[in-house]
Amino acid sequence: MQEDMTKDEKLLKLKSILKDMGHVVVAFSGGVDSTFLLKVAHDVLNDNVFAVLATSPTYPSREYSKAMEIVRQIGAKLRVIRTRELEDITFNNNPVNRCYYCKSELFQKISELAKKDGFGNMVDGSNYDDRSDYRPGMKALKEKKVRSPLMEAGLTKKEIREFSKGMNLPTWEKDELACLSSRFPYGEKITAEKLNMVDMVENLLSDLGFRNIRARHSKNTIRIEVDPGQIYKFFDRDLRNRILRSVKQIGYTYVTIDLEGYRRGSMNEVLNSNTI
Repeated sequence: MQEDMTKDEKLLKLKSILKDMGHVVVAFSGGVDSTFLLKVAHDVLNDNVFAVLATSPTYPSREYSKAMEIVRQIGAKLRVIRTRELEDITFNNNPVNRCYYCKSELFQKISELAKKDGFGNMVDGSNYDDRSDYRPGMKALKEKKVRSPLMEAGLTKKEIREFSKGMNLPTWEKDELACLSSRFPYGEKITAEKLNMVDMVENLLSDLGFRNIRARHSKNTIRIEVDPGQIYKFFDRDLRNRILRSVKQIGYTYVTIDLEGYRRGSMNEVLNSNTI
């Protein structure tokens, strides 16, 4: 059982899994998990691994250059692709299993690259903790035969951060990433214009030093989540007014602050067993 293994034993298991696979294509976002996975895969497999970074209006714009730099530091090969999930009407309509359609598009594109280069194995950065969240994209991973070595090895987010720190990876204390489509309540149509508005708000907050940012879009309202330890900053009138002016210029009528702060999967709090 993974729970009975030490983190060092889990790392050895991860390396063994990757070695047995022989060659892998890593779905890379520049986040904590996929960066760690790419680093270990590159250490184990050298040139028998390459990363694929997918860009689209759903990918936070501030992350692109950071992701490119990370791959350069690791020394791995990289392919950049453009996914077109916004051309899928079902994805646009934002059903509760929206993530399934996004992942299907992503790994269809990655599989085409993998086959072209003779790489039979696709892997993603899902970790052991991800089992507890509502993740409809997992169905797409199974259909596309994508493996999750971090999950298979039993590695948790905390352990991945600890190993990343020891490996001097710049992502060891990085905020959790998620595609911008996760900022919309299920059922509200997703468009490139709305995604760009969310992206602009989050970039603004990031430039002001906020962490763990989520700009949750709902029609003409934006609900801002930040690290709970930073909520007090909004009591600074000058800063609050600066944010308010900028966000209204982006196009929102109402600007609200979530007093619970950032927590993973807050948009799923409205779901119940009947919904999913």
